[in-house]
Amino acid sequence: MNKELFVEEVKKLGIILNEEQLKKLEIYCNYLIEYNEHTNLTAIKEPEQIYLKHFYDSITIVKAIDFNKVNNLIDIGTGAGFPGMIVKILFPEIEVTLLDSNNKKIAFLQELTMKLGLKKVNFYHGRAEDFCVKNREKFDVVTARAVCNMTLLSELCLPLTKVGGYYIALKGSNEEEIDDSLYAIKVLGGEIEEKITFELPIENSGRNILKIKKSVNTPKEYPRRYDKMVKNPLKKNGK
Repeated sequence: MNKELFVEEVKKLGIILNEEQLKKLEIYCNYLIEYNEHTNLTAIKEPEQIYLKHFYDSITIVKAIDFNKVNNLIDIGTGAGFPGMIVKILFPEIEVTLLDSNNKKIAFLQELTMKLGLKKVNFYHGRAEDFCVKNREKFDVVTARAVCNMTLLSELCLPLTKVGGYYIALKGSNEEEIDDSLYAIKVLGGEIEEKITFELPIENSGRNILKIKKSVNTPKEYPRRYDKMVKNPLKKNGK
């Protein structure tokens, strides 16, 4: 996806990118490629693929929510900043927290934030369940993109989501995985308000965005320790 097509496709999502935002995305792309030469951040290394599979794919989150009404957001397992850093570039007034267990990726994001001159960006190197201890039900929006399966992801994300807020999961086209997570989402205080299914331009690969509203408080016993989540996924049959 070249830059011209990128701008046109983003426009179809209701986003008109200004020159400052386009410049920031260009700096982002170039620095990602440069940094990736010595530190493994992403397997996607070509600019046109970065614009499609990282930038555009992240921006599709606007299909699910009006970020003009959001005060704060946390991106779980943000990696090289997708979608959290992209949301920040598009909606600079939102306070964004980027969380990842890989310190090299957090270091990249800290340097990128300085290069882009962004304010109100917080970083956390560690696991979501540890971060949740002091930040429970704090965020208007909790996002995650291609981190892990939906059952496990829901236990990481919903405890951080405010009641009345949203947990937005950007996933591929695995319908069985989504169906398997329904029990966990309910137990954790959420309900799927909308499932948005579409195809990525050019390559026509399937995507799902799950818009999950936090309707009641998450029970205090969640999230569990990560090893317990993996060993005993939150499913109706207890397995």
